[in-house]
Amino acid sequence: MDDILIKDALIVTCDPAHTIIKNGALTVRDGKITALESSDTVSVDSFRAKKTISANGNIVMPGLINMHCHAADSLFRGLVENLPLEEWLGRVWIAEKAILTPETTYLGSILGLAENLLSGATTVMDMFWYPEETANAAKKLGMRISTGGIFFDLPGIGGRCHEDYISEAHQFSQNHEADENVIPAILPHGSYTVSPENLTDAKRIADEYGILFCTHAAETKAEQNDIKTRYNNSVIRHLDEHKLLGENVVLAHCVHLDEKEISLIAKSKTNVVLNPMSNLKLGSGIAPVKEMKRAGINLTIGTDGAISGNDLDMWLAMRLTCGLAKGLNMEADALTAEQVLHMATINGAKALGKSESIGSLEIGKCADIIMVDVNNSHSIPLFDPITHLVFGAGRSDITDVFVSGKHIVKNKKITGIDIEKFTTRFVN
Repeated sequence: MDDILIKDALIVTCDPAHTIIKNGALTVRDGKITALESSDTVSVDSFRAKKTISANGNIVMPGLINMHCHAADSLFRGLVENLPLEEWLGRVWIAEKAILTPETTYLGSILGLAENLLSGATTVMDMFWYPEETANAAKKLGMRISTGGIFFDLPGIGGRCHEDYISEAHQFSQNHEADENVIPAILPHGSYTVSPENLTDAKRIADEYGILFCTHAAETKAEQNDIKTRYNNSVIRHLDEHKLLGENVVLAHCVHLDEKEISLIAKSKTNVVLNPMSNLKLGSGIAPVKEMKRAGINLTIGTDGAISGNDLDMWLAMRLTCGLAKGLNMEADALTAEQVLHMATINGAKALGKSESIGSLEIGKCADIIMVDVNNSHSIPLFDPITHLVFGAGRSDITDVFVSGKHIVKNKKITGIDIEKFTTRFVN
């Protein structure tokens, strides 16, 4: 007998065949999907499950994967405004050093990750201080997390040096080696804040221990100019020169690229995270999505932190990604809604090295599932569910969330914690 049967669903699988199942049924056993069928061809009565849930015609789809976030920066939402990235960062770092401790980082992570979860993101790649606290917050909420801590050449929070952070990233990967909900990574901030030697050391650890290497790259013109002045190179050429590209590498932003840099990213099978909201709000620019997509780069989507974009809304990020590509190129088919939906699901899973287990609804994969309400005035008529998800749906439409079959958001409420207690703690 299965644990869960979800019936009466419009199932958007995000699988390689782009399968959509109308009037669908999905079963889960031991956290894995065991069946995906249409009630038009198989009677729902033939399924046996401990718990039956009617989707009432709503969309059932894989959980979103937010590939770039600073969840605990939700503590600083709206603090620094109307500044370019470089000036903005200086003020952000002062604020972070003033209040960040393991305890405040845990609180901020709960708040930021809860916002992600209620928005339908079941997996988040997070770049922040105190990774154990972030991982504990994700566990408390019941979601997946990829993290391992951020570091700079200069002393970070608590006055610790980069050697300490590199060592901690190594230890973090060992601590969570057997934890299927934690995907370890090492996350040097960027090539303009971390030396080639320290970047290389971090990449060595990533390669040796089979973990991810994530860094900011080519976010602004000022960053490109800085790297040109220091190393007589562009950001991506600099990373390539030091063998810092590859399949286990995730580059956040990649706004300012030339053809050669796009080619280097593509040939090395490096993954890219698009963060359109923060790029627009900080005046950083618009990423060359059409060109990167055409080159075959695995493109994913992130929200960045709430201190830069003010919210952690993957639906807005999808909409901007698609709309900006169309508008910037003045081509209606420059990027399709289906391509963008895959960026927010299966492409993210691929970048994390987890495409065999998450990112799409397929038999044998983990039951990371969200339900999207389409029984409302802004969803009718539903001629094209994919286009609706990217251009019409929003985080307020997420009613239920499952991770490995566990019902962690039910009727828009997180089941594992009383989130109001955490928001009250923060306000006080």
